[in-house]
Amino acid sequence: MSPRVRFAPSPTGHLHVGNARIALANFLFARRHGGHFQLRFDDTDKERSRDEFATAIAADLGWLGLAWDSTFRQSDRLARYAEAAEQLKVLGRLYPCFESEEELRAKREARLKRGLAPVYDRAMLRLTAEQRQAAEAGGKRPYWRFRLSDGTIGWDDLVLGRRQVKLSSVSDPVLIRADGTPLYTFTSVVDDRAEGITHIIRGEDHITNTGVQIDLFAALGTDPTTLGFAHLPLLTDSEGGKLSKRLQSLSLRSLRRDGIEAAALTAYLARLGSSADPTPLSLAALAEGFDLAAFSASAARFDMHQLLALNRRVLHGLTYADIAPRLPAGATEAFWNAVRGNLDFFSEVQVWWEVTSGTITPPEQPDEAAFLRAAAALLPPEPWDETTWPRWIATLREQTGRRGKNLFHPLRLALTGEEEGPELAALLPLIGRERAYARLKG
Repeated sequence: MSPRVRFAPSPTGHLHVGNARIALANFLFARRHGGHFQLRFDDTDKERSRDEFATAIAADLGWLGLAWDSTFRQSDRLARYAEAAEQLKVLGRLYPCFESEEELRAKREARLKRGLAPVYDRAMLRLTAEQRQAAEAGGKRPYWRFRLSDGTIGWDDLVLGRRQVKLSSVSDPVLIRADGTPLYTFTSVVDDRAEGITHIIRGEDHITNTGVQIDLFAALGTDPTTLGFAHLPLLTDSEGGKLSKRLQSLSLRSLRRDGIEAAALTAYLARLGSSADPTPLSLAALAEGFDLAAFSASAARFDMHQLLALNRRVLHGLTYADIAPRLPAGATEAFWNAVRGNLDFFSEVQVWWEVTSGTITPPEQPDEAAFLRAAAALLPPEPWDETTWPRWIATLREQTGRRGKNLFHPLRLALTGEEEGPELAALLPLIGRERAYARLKG
């Protein structure tokens, strides 16, 4: 059976690199095995979920090229969760609770003082029908906890190897709030069952959730051994510190605004933390070689310098056909071939478009005025091609006696306004004789 996977963001903010890595892993796994990639919005948190964030998430995934095969919002499936909740109540696995947050906090603190883990004591399991009626008559509405099984839940993780969770060390999770809102731990399992999800690929921070949800799968009638679980270690910064503090600055929106190419980001994230080196590849090529077993169980370091280097390689490898729709109107293949090898970010294209086709104000060079006027006078007649620059330079060298930087630097400044840049042999024919003469004359 071909796999079915899902990426399930909560639309409470913008995607960052950590989210993107999980989305990409699911997408590549599905494409590698001819499976189904689903986008699910976990939006049952009415207070924090926003339509604009859902729209932004979809746009970010589209920018990365991660086309989903199906999508839905959990807020449209509340009836399904209510039905599953009733099933658990009948089984005696979902029980009502009335403690306030203050009461729960006091219980946790008391257990900690006694040297015990701050696990919920299941006091509400001993609640009588009369006590519940009295609580509700007093205006209290219950929230509902899932009674975990005894023992230990284990599974063979596709990334981390054998993992297990001792359920007695975990509090019975709240599945439904007092206002009737179902929570992620519950809705995720209900939807994964309904949608036939076969593999759950997410971050290592969900290890405990997985143990709880395996127990929940079983309670609802699904054999957990039919599911595959993979937990990717979390990302750290280049120094090995927590990346979470910087995630806002590493949102996909900010990276895109700063000039990172989607192909560079996918190529980097697809292999980050694996045994394969990041290299510029298409999504199809990345999928062909994608293997969860190749990922290390250790944290992966997100290094912006590596991403920037990969960004340059992606830009330098783009053909004119690849990039033409993004270039300024009128830009030719000769222009792109001339400038692409000098780009760190695509936005720099505009600088060189102005150099070759617009108006620039070169820096003043009063000490070089005489030399630049002589250079202008020696400009050869058009038409120009890539042989024009070496022929002109040979003439200038002979006429002025200048060599090396003393010859080239004043010309580059006058012609481009920049200290460095693409080869002038390629730029000069694009600038043209009229512009070159005007810039040299000052």
